[in-house]
Amino acid sequence: MAYTQPHPRFSVLSASSLSSAEHLSPTGSTARFSLPSAQSINTTLGTPKPNSRPNIYDRNINKTRTTEVSAAAFTFLFSEVVQYTQKRVSGINDLERRLNTLGYRIGMRVLELMVWRAESSSKAPKREIRLLPALMAVHTQVWRAVFGRPADAIEKSVENEDEYMIIDNDPPIERHISVPKDMNQLSCSSFTAGIVEAVFDGLGFPARVTAHHTPTQQYPSRTTILIKLEKTVLEREEVLK
Repeated sequence: MAYTQPHPRFSVLSASSLSSAEHLSPTGSTARFSLPSAQSINTTLGTPKPNSRPNIYDRNINKTRTTEVSAAAFTFLFSEVVQYTQKRVSGINDLERRLNTLGYRIGMRVLELMVWRAESSSKAPKREIRLLPALMAVHTQVWRAVFGRPADAIEKSVENEDEYMIIDNDPPIERHISVPKDMNQLSCSSFTAGIVEAVFDGLGFPARVTAHHTPTQQYPSRTTILIKLEKTVLEREEVLK
């Protein structure tokens, strides 16, 4: 029986890692695997201790809106993600594609959380159907939700009407990343580009989003998130004018 391959947005495993995973399958091994009995599971779970921390699922999502994550913890985790992915790719383009895929997964959850908060805290929640308000929402609200501050600027391409750019002069995601000289074309902000692409897709503005280094003397880590909209988005904008 032939199985269809998973969508590239939801699979970052290489062929080598998939083949190695087959050797760990219980069906291909002579070792026996057993699960604990129901009684042992119940006794392990038990009831929480009175002084234990509350379950994360019991927290009020609106009350954790302004909660910040440790920058050191985030930097360590993201560096491990980059190193793990780097060992399983064949080049810079493949590495950026996989970082983009991982960011896309995060972006879907960010949008879901923001929509839930908006609907639960507002009597008349609003969904953006025009392009410019959607761009401003990504520039301000999404950036603040993910990085704790808005992006620095939004620009429109003077050459192509379907291209917009979000500028971040000091991307938090790249502050503690040292890129080797032989990989100077690598932009780890492809992870951020994946987040932005997922948000635009979820809002109904399908686009292809990529990250590009545009350093200046004042901002050596300056990054441009290039948003190339699909033709249908521009056609809808003309109808709504």
